[in-house]
This record gives sequence, C-alpha cells and structure tokens, in this order.
Amino acid sequence: MKIYSWNVNGIRAVHKKGLFLSFLEAHKPDILCLQETKAERGQVEIEVPNTFEHWNSAVKKGYSGTAIFSKQKPLKTINGFPNDFAKRFTFADELKRDSAEEGRVITAEFAKFHLVTVYTPNAKDDLSRLGLRHKHWDPAFLAYCKQLEKTKPVIFCGDLNVAHTELDLANPKPNRGKKGFTDEERAGFQAFVDAGFVDTFRLFTQGNGHYSWWSHFANSRARNVGWRIDYLMVSDGLRGAVKSAQIHPEVMGSDHCPVSITLDSTF
Repeated sequence: MKIYSWNVNGIRAVHKKGLFLSFLEAHKPDILCLQETKAERGQVEIEVPNTFEHWNSAVKKGYSGTAIFSKQKPLKTINGFPNDFAKRFTFADELKRDSAEEGRVITAEFAKFHLVTVYTPNAKDDLSRLGLRHKHWDPAFLAYCKQLEKTKPVIFCGDLNVAHTELDLANPKPNRGKKGFTDEERAGFQAFVDAGFVDTFRLFTQGNGHYSWWSHFANSRARNVGWRIDYLMVSDGLRGAVKSAQIHPEVMGSDHCPVSITLDSTF
C-alpha cells in the first residue's frame, strides 16, 4: 500500500497546470492526503475514478483545507477534532483567529489503522501563532493521536510546519528562532517522537539535503535550499510494516513536494 502526503498550495492551481492528474497517473497512490487545498470540493473540476474523497475546507474561502483520496472506502471519517475532545483545548490565537475553523485535520479509519492528515498552523513571521502552536495545537494533536492509538495504530501525515533538527533545513544557523525552527516548535515535534511515533523517512535516509519545501525566492528549489517540514509518522507498532519512505522533489506544481511511504502487502 502506497500512502502519499502533499501540500498542494492550492489544488485548483496545480490542476490547472495539468500536474495533479499526471501525478496520480505516475505514482498511483492508494491513499493521498492533501493539505492547503484552498478550495471546496465544488470549486474543483477533478474527476478521479474509483476513488473515495473526503474534504475538510476552511470557513474562510480560499484558505487552508485538507482532503483525502483513497482507493479503499474508509470505515469512518472525522473532520477536525471530535467535539468532546476539542472542548479540552483552545484553538484560537491571540488575534482570535480560530484554527478549528480552518479545515486542518481529517481522520479516516481503515481496517488496520487510523490515518490522520494534518495541516499544522504556521507560527507566522512575527511568531504571532507560536503560542497557539506550542501551548495548544501541538499538545492537542498529540493527545488526539494517542487517543486514537488506543484502538488501532495511527499513521499521521502532512505539513507540520517545523524542521525537526538541523539536518532538516539547508541553513539552520540563520533560521534558528525563526518560524518553523523555534525551540518551541521543535519541542512539539520531539514530543511526537518521545510518545513513540516514528519519523518514517529517517528509518531509511540520514543526513541533510533532503527537503520537501522551498521558498519561491532566489531560485531556492533549483539550488535545493529547502526545508523538510512534511512528514509521514507512524505508531511504533507499524515500524516494521514500513518498507520504504521517500521524498519526491521531482513532482512540481507546489512549493512543497509529496512525501510517501509503502506498507507491506498485509495492508
């Protein structure tokens, strides 16, 4: 089973360039998780045969949003955090913008695992959302995944908007303390690892130079001056089922590229 995650930075734009369907044809994912769709389903003229689709669009038009495309029909899907769970946390930032209304999470339950796609809030250049990330969002998302894990192993994936270590961005020193590489955001990611979730890419590939996002400025992608901020994480019990994990920088259309894992045939 091949599971892909891709921040498309506007699915309508990627499709209009002719790059979305060509990506599906070339890679044939069994499950595709999207972030930053920036659209409602009715705004997207895409037909993908024999595929189940689940969308969670933001209240604000043309902003954020997630989707899951799967060959197999999920047993159940949930948009956002369940209401009883969400009551335990605060998702509004200092400007009263409510991240719970931004279509950032979808959960799909399959026979052998829960799959969660997530578009983690960006801390912003002025770090105005760092408090939201550090005190509320990251702890809530981890608690939610651990709650799901009580019934089945969890796979979660998406744009987590953080480079975990200095190996995960091309220029760590000048970016220390800036959005995506603050101590607080990195600690939030480390908490996932400490809780037993596995960064699948690092099971197979070490070192730097492996990135999933590049700035539009200064020809960054061609020079591979990027960040690894897109991840596929699995419960420790699934570690042995992951047969490969890859980043696909050759796939164009967004400032991010897809990341993927392949699970063994029992899935």
